[in-house]
Amino acid sequence: MPLVTVAAGIVALLILIMGFKLNTFISLIIVSFGVALALGMPLEQIIKTIETGLGGTLGHLALIFGLGAMLGKLIADSGGAQRIAMTLVNKFGEKNIQWAVVIASFIIGVALFFEVGLVLLIPIVFAISRQLKISILYLGIPMAASLSVTHGFLPPHPGPTVIAGEFGANIGEVLLYGLIVAIPTVILAGPVFTKFAQKLVPDSFTKSGDIASLGKQKEFKLEDTPGFGISVFTALLPVILMSIATIISLLQKTIGLEDNGVLAAIRFIGEAGTSMLISLLVAIYTMGLARKIPIKNVMESCTTAISHIGMMLLIIGGGGAFKQVLIDGGVGDYVAELFKETSLSPILLAWIIAAILRISLGSATVAALTTAGLVIPMLGQTDANLALVVLATGAGSVIASHVNDAGFWIFKEYFGLSMKETFATWTLLETIISVAGLGIILLLSSFV
Repeated sequence: MPLVTVAAGIVALLILIMGFKLNTFISLIIVSFGVALALGMPLEQIIKTIETGLGGTLGHLALIFGLGAMLGKLIADSGGAQRIAMTLVNKFGEKNIQWAVVIASFIIGVALFFEVGLVLLIPIVFAISRQLKISILYLGIPMAASLSVTHGFLPPHPGPTVIAGEFGANIGEVLLYGLIVAIPTVILAGPVFTKFAQKLVPDSFTKSGDIASLGKQKEFKLEDTPGFGISVFTALLPVILMSIATIISLLQKTIGLEDNGVLAAIRFIGEAGTSMLISLLVAIYTMGLARKIPIKNVMESCTTAISHIGMMLLIIGGGGAFKQVLIDGGVGDYVAELFKETSLSPILLAWIIAAILRISLGSATVAALTTAGLVIPMLGQTDANLALVVLATGAGSVIASHVNDAGFWIFKEYFGLSMKETFATWTLLETIISVAGLGIILLLSSFV
């Protein structure tokens, strides 16, 4: 049975990554070859399938991912991210400090990839905690919730961007619906869950944490950073451009407006690649040249950003290769046939498959891409909204982060938690994001 072969492939992947400590990309390519052979694919087709999967996935993602990494790096290196965080903290005051952290982390999380946002925000959270004499975890949970939600639901982050490309969904719609899903999910998984966690594991809120491993962080005097307004505008510009284009396109369909050059130009600007390029050019000016920073230094930040995402791109490409093997090897068709008569929503099915793979594999991106390989053949048989299927896959792929996920250990070590406390905070937090996200997506599917 094809599903037995897939299960064996996933077990092999776990053994290679966790048992033999083999690089994730190498492991994915080895397993892709092994599963292709086990599925009986012709030998001459295997390498073509792997190349097609790798190239097709990266071809869609590399432009957006690369430009997004540069944009985030410029905002971080200029002090723009620090300005956003500290301004909101000062405006909200001690009483509403959690909400300041939630909003700052959300804005920064849109522009920066999860790990970068974490490294940037944790020292700020620790500094605020010392200054106000409050628990670091009290601020850390809302921060992690915001970063995790933006990472799971909002382009240009790799998960939703790459799944949108695989499903052929409109990335602007994914962003728009993603924002509708993200905001209530952040509130539930952040400030609301913190109150519950304080009762569940009270001792974890007394821990002092340790960020020595982050090394010396670049600190700015607030007056030396870009203004709050321009920092927020620069960070959110891709979201603004893509959202405007999507809203206008949806209105055009609703009203029945005839297409013209202006609407075509708006759609072009709202394309993910175009909006990211425009946003990067704006950031080069607002975060660099306007502040008298030499272009050479600005370009050094861009180069550093790209060097940091090389391996992540390869891992995503490896996930794309595995996905293509599942499609070309007939596993996707087998799953589609299996669920042909089922009344189960493709949204729910995508979430269930992604959740099972996430718990097994640890990597949210690999889980999402493997899900795509199993779900794509089903999408031709359904009228489900593709953007919502993308978001459901993203929601499933963040569930129950545990010992096979790097995020689990990062959170544990930085906040000085025991294993039990990490399960009761971080693992539960990620599960709330996944389940709450699915609930809102299903509700949204009744209206769109």
